[in-house]
Amino acid sequence: MTDINTNQDVTTTLNATEKTFTQDEVNRIVTNRLSKYSDYEELKAKAAKFDEAEEANKSELQKAIDRANSLEAELNGMKEADKVRQLREEVSQNTGVPASLLTGSTAEECEAQAKAISEYTAKTAPAAYPSVKDGSDPQINVKKETRDQFADWLNSQE
Repeated sequence: MTDINTNQDVTTTLNATEKTFTQDEVNRIVTNRLSKYSDYEELKAKAAKFDEAEEANKSELQKAIDRANSLEAELNGMKEADKVRQLREEVSQNTGVPASLLTGSTAEECEAQAKAISEYTAKTAPAAYPSVKDGSDPQINVKKETRDQFADWLNSQE
């Protein structure tokens, strides 16, 4: 019960101390408060310009970042291609297979290709080219010089 009486006393006290304003006083208070924001439109325009410039700078920055990322990716691709080229050259020197025939991107792949190419060429290539002198039969073992052979032939024609 005391809580109710206390609440009534506080409410009564607040009602008794409330001030009432005349219309002129209210207008003056509102005018004072609004005068603080008199340059609101100007500030709003400046903020919009600032946001616009910041967005333009951000897009320029983003363009630069994208370009840098693109160039970095291109550089990485070139480094990787050079690494593979050097690897193929090394395998080519070790195996004797031309580097242009190798298509692998790892040492194991290139070595396997080189081995397969070497085995294939060993099976399909002739053992050796015959030693032929002056268009003669390769099966005949020629021990004479060409001029001696010609002289013998000429003498046989007479």
